[in-house]
Amino acid sequence: MPIIQSRYRAPRGFANGYVQSIYPTLFRNLGMPDLEAERIELDDGDFLDLDWAKLSPSDTSMRPLVIASHGLEGHSRRPYILGTLRQANRHGYDALAWNFRNCSPEPNRLPRMYHSSATEDLHRVVQHAIGKGYQQIFLVGYSMGGNLSLIYAGREQPLAQQVKGVCAFSVPCDLRGSADQLAKPANRIFMWRFLCDLRVKMEQKAEQFPELVSVENYRAIRTFRQFDDRYTAPLHGFDDALDYWSKSSCLGYLQDINVPALLVNARNDPFLSASCYPNDIARDHPHLYLEIPESGGHVGFIQKNRDQTYWMEERAMQFIDSLVGSGAVKGENCEALVTSQG
Repeated sequence: MPIIQSRYRAPRGFANGYVQSIYPTLFRNLGMPDLEAERIELDDGDFLDLDWAKLSPSDTSMRPLVIASHGLEGHSRRPYILGTLRQANRHGYDALAWNFRNCSPEPNRLPRMYHSSATEDLHRVVQHAIGKGYQQIFLVGYSMGGNLSLIYAGREQPLAQQVKGVCAFSVPCDLRGSADQLAKPANRIFMWRFLCDLRVKMEQKAEQFPELVSVENYRAIRTFRQFDDRYTAPLHGFDDALDYWSKSSCLGYLQDINVPALLVNARNDPFLSASCYPNDIARDHPHLYLEIPESGGHVGFIQKNRDQTYWMEERAMQFIDSLVGSGAVKGENCEALVTSQG
């Protein structure tokens, strides 16, 4: 498929990638919508918390469903997730957002946490939605959630026939490259924020499982390599950070995706290395659409309007509308996807 020429243009004063990345966290507020909370129990004895935005309680088989996955240290009620749920409803779709393990208010029960390739949890959410009768399901993921969604589409073969497409934004396709990028001095503020938030979770785990987790000398951690070596890898069965990154980067799964997938990474995203822009794969891929706006930052793509609707949420729904409207399934009849983007 051709690489898509993006039409996104940043508002005046927002062209800088750092500004685009930071501004929404500080100033975007969509309020708290009326969502339906649900907890699903997992086979391993743990749980996942979901938030539903439904148009009506009946006829689920007649409406498409959008499943939104948040990023690292996010949750189901972050503004970019709420914006996605709202935009999905406006386009006539039901929507749900799910919290990765230990990202909902109540700590999870087991030592394991979330990580970049924990597709078994996303699979459980998808199967739960199928059990409710949904016949058309679309995955929308941001940052880590985008990486997870793309891995899921490439790893789960055969993919459930109800999953019709994937949209992913600001994706660290190569985790090692992204970790190296975030370790740079210019990104110190982001790295510090992530490590501070993660410390709270590790302190909870240390209280629950003192024989497995310790936060002694946590302040000595300065990079994701140090964090993943100490926590992520041993808690989830990887040898070390390098092994985790190698097996959990969507770059290695893109070739196996066989449903229409839109990947949007801004060229000025401060989190992403050059290896996070899979131009060569996209050029020869029958189902992957790569869009690289010049601006957008990391999960930014700001627009200035009264209701604070951002471009990435509109773009996701345009892509999904094209699939629903054209009947494009598993790469069929996809010409509209290239021309409909705004």
